[in-house]
Amino acid sequence: MNKFKPVKNEKTVISIRLDVELLNEVDKLSAKTDISRNELIVQCIQYALQNMQ
Repeated sequence: MNKFKPVKNEKTVISIRLDVELLNEVDKLSAKTDISRNELIVQCIQYALQNMQ
């Protein structure tokens, strides 16, 4: 059995500008999936980066 090793990932604060309509969509999906706006945006960016051609 592998031992649990807590890892603190380095994070930084950034600022982005979104169209109001896009932010509304993000907020709706965030509420629907019960995850924070930040986590949803991070997951979307990770997905996009992993699926770029």
